[in-house]
This record gives sequence, C-alpha cells and structure tokens, in this order.
Amino acid sequence: MPPTDRIRDHAGQGAATTVAAHRSRRRLRADRARQLADLLRRQLLTGAFPDGVLPHESTLAGEYGASRNTVREALDLLRGEGLVERLPGVGTLVVAEKYPHGLDRLMGLAETLREHGRVSNEVRTMGPVPAPAPVADRLHVPPGADVLYIERLRRLNGLPLSLDLTYIPLDIGTALLSADLENNDVFRLLEAACELPLGHAEITLEAVNADAHSAAVLQAPQGAAVLMLERLTHLADGRPVDLEFIRFRGDRITMSGLLRRSL
Repeated sequence: MPPTDRIRDHAGQGAATTVAAHRSRRRLRADRARQLADLLRRQLLTGAFPDGVLPHESTLAGEYGASRNTVREALDLLRGEGLVERLPGVGTLVVAEKYPHGLDRLMGLAETLREHGRVSNEVRTMGPVPAPAPVADRLHVPPGADVLYIERLRRLNGLPLSLDLTYIPLDIGTALLSADLENNDVFRLLEAACELPLGHAEITLEAVNADAHSAAVLQAPQGAAVLMLERLTHLADGRPVDLEFIRFRGDRITMSGLLRRSL
C-alpha cells in the first residue's frame, strides 16, 4: 500500500474511532439520564418537592453525581411525560400529579381515591346487550344471554381519569338500572342496593395504545399509552358478577401494591 494510502486509511480509522466513542458517550449519558429520571419521578409522585419546584440543575448534578447535560436530559424526559415544565429564569416546576391506585385491596375507584378528591361518573351507555362469547364465558352465563353493559367516563376533581366498560349478569344488573351510578361505585351499589357481599377479584394490568374513541373521551392524544386494568370480580360465594375493562390515563395514575414472598 502506498504511504499516502496508509496515512489516509489511518486517518479514516481515527475518525471512525472518534465517532464510535462519541456515540458511546451519548448512549451512556442517555442511560444515566433515564436512571435519574426514574429516581426523580419517584420523588415527584411522593411529594418530595412540596413547593412544586425542583432543585437547580447544578444541585441535582451534585446530589446524584451526574453531569449537567445528564440532568437536563433527565428533566426533558420528565417534561415529555407532562410531569414538569422548565421555565427560563424560574426553574423546573411540577405541573402534574399522579394519583395512587392500590392493587392489594378490592375497592371501587371513589373508595380508592377518596383522600385525593371527588370521583364523578358520566354514564355514557347503559342497558342490556347480548353477551359476547368471551364475556359469557367469564361471567358463567349462556352464550348470547343478555347482560347489563355500562360505559362510564370517570373524573377525579373534574379531570378525565378512566373509561370503564362493565358487564354484569342481568339478573343482578337489573337492580342497578335505577341506581345512582353518577355518584357511586358499582361495588358499593352491589353491596348496598343489591345486598350482595363481594369476595375477590382477578386482575390483569397492561399498557395499550389509546384508540381514537378512548383518546377522545379521555382527552388524551390518540395512540398514547393508557393503563388497561381487566378485572373480574366475584361474590363472596364465588360467583363472577362484574367484568370490567378500565382504561386509565397513564399520566394521572400510578399502580402500587404490597407483595409478600412465600416459599
């Protein structure tokens, strides 16, 4: 290889090495920013900043042993989630609150969030419908038998929080047709109005993309991730009584529970 080609080849290798090193540093900073965002998010949700203002970037950098650029990237991640807003000359402000929803007790939404405000229900649809096969199977009713279908938009302190689709066997659900569903949880009505004690529930929680209808009702961007809670509730005698598909706005709710290890 001619000397000039060797020099050119060596220079090219050096440039490639520099680019790779730069990408590696950026990737490492992104990893650290994500880790820092997770730590700060937890503090936001537990009220660690009661005045609603986060410490200065330099303070956060010192507390967490991070660079200023890493702190900025972490705050940008939180801003993208709608949790904070960064204002020049003011700092980083907490602009959103997430509400805790426990997963270790069988409670209605109003019972769960009673310490955080008033839950109101907009009953969008209510009435008997033929049970789709999966619903009939889960509720142990004959295929095609009528069940009570209820669709509610649930708000906390006036802000859309969840869209609930509920199926109840009609022999039980008929008693709810004249009940005050706008101001009460279905659980409370089943136990108080129908005198049916609840026993346990099976739940599944996953993230799904908001379809156009759900997004419009929840006033969320179409395609945004929402938390889908599927819950099948049984009476104390074991009979399945309430099948729900609940879509929560993920930017307004957190799910938590107490797990115990048994060997």
